[in-house]
Amino acid sequence: MKILITGGAGYIGSELVQHFLNDNHHVTVYDRLMYDATSLLRYTINSNFSFIKGDVRDINLLKKEVAKADAIIPLAALVGFPVCRDNPVEAEEVNHKVNRWIAKNKSRDQLVVYPCTNSGYGVGEEGQHCTEESPLNPISLYGKTKVAGEAEYKNVENHVTFRLATVFGPSSRMRTDLLVNNFVLKALTDKLLVLYESKFMRNYIHLQDICHSFKFVIDNWESCRNETYNVGNDDLNMNKLDLAKTIQKFIPLEIMHAEFTEDLDKRNYIVSSEKFYNKGFECKYDLGTGIQQLIKAYNIIESPWYANY
Repeated sequence: MKILITGGAGYIGSELVQHFLNDNHHVTVYDRLMYDATSLLRYTINSNFSFIKGDVRDINLLKKEVAKADAIIPLAALVGFPVCRDNPVEAEEVNHKVNRWIAKNKSRDQLVVYPCTNSGYGVGEEGQHCTEESPLNPISLYGKTKVAGEAEYKNVENHVTFRLATVFGPSSRMRTDLLVNNFVLKALTDKLLVLYESKFMRNYIHLQDICHSFKFVIDNWESCRNETYNVGNDDLNMNKLDLAKTIQKFIPLEIMHAEFTEDLDKRNYIVSSEKFYNKGFECKYDLGTGIQQLIKAYNIIESPWYANY
């Protein structure tokens, strides 16, 4: 297949490319390289890899690349609460309007796998698992624009939309602002984690399991298509305090509570990915493995700036 990945030089995309190249698909990454120009260099020796430098808001260029593709994975987005808050117009354009254009202009035969976020659930009901049927209540602009993007694909033939848990693990385009990645870095550098709203629940998943999820639906398209799936590791529904205590098993650190402040990016939910598991998908990486991998990664990069802001 010819697979187009917009935003493919990012945290997920730079690892996802390898999974498709391994199956001899042709992969074209379309990215403006706003963060890192080196994460894709390892693929340049592969004849099935192509790169287009461009902004997805350049519709004339995007139209040419979309027309060539059998499958489209629109990863291009302003990802995270801070960057969307600080760039609201761009967030609406990239996260929502570009996806509206793709949804309206892709052919019926072209496959599209769109990654939304389970932060769209906002604050869930206590003790209740969020399923794909649960109401969406995004609080941040990031969540609102990603949910709006998801809605554009819902009635389009040959779509799959994902609601991704908080991702963790090393990548060739690293992010240190994601919660697990950030906590591990702070534990290593400060030997201290200061927690607020420590009982807030989140769902997590390893980056390589996320990559596998995209490959899984492409490989099992007929049984998966035209549906929405939560994609997370259901063994990792945990609050911040449990996360900190797990990291403490690998890194000596002090845990302090500071409940006098609050998280502006409010998320508090328990998510079920049972629908996706019932299709045959399985997570292969646990939290301990990811923490150990991150420790090795931070021994190499030793830089705090790998973030989406």
